[in-house]
Amino acid sequence: MMLMNLLVGLPTMLVCLALQAALTFRAVRFYIRQVHNNPNPGRLGRGVGPLLVVMVLLMLGNFAQIMLWGLLFLGLGEFELLYEAVYHSGVNFTSLGYGDIVMSTHWKLLGPLEAANGVLMFAMTGAALMAVLQALIKSQLNDRMHRPG
Repeated sequence: MMLMNLLVGLPTMLVCLALQAALTFRAVRFYIRQVHNNPNPGRLGRGVGPLLVVMVLLMLGNFAQIMLWGLLFLGLGEFELLYEAVYHSGVNFTSLGYGDIVMSTHWKLLGPLEAANGVLMFAMTGAALMAVLQALIKSQLNDRMHRPG
């Protein structure tokens, strides 16, 4: 039973990692292009808008992973309704652990695996947002240091 959970859960975790890594890479590249191609240096708004876009993209990536786990639970026959499967997945992924819905004993180990996955993916999201925020701060400082007058 435990081996089956690992054989299903670990590849799902790898798919989630690949998805979030690809989205993070694209989001950070988007941010860099937006900030460095903007002809209005010195304006805080030139970096904040793209920062918000990056944040939304990364959170959509996390939501896509919640959906992926929910679809897996639905496919395994743990839930009859997509809404319940996604709700349960969201509770696992965010490590809330309400416990109001519990999966069968056969697939119960997927819950902690998804929680571990969620913690890692939110850490990746936070790290990417921090890198973008640091780039914004650095850009603002450079603009102020090189501003004439």
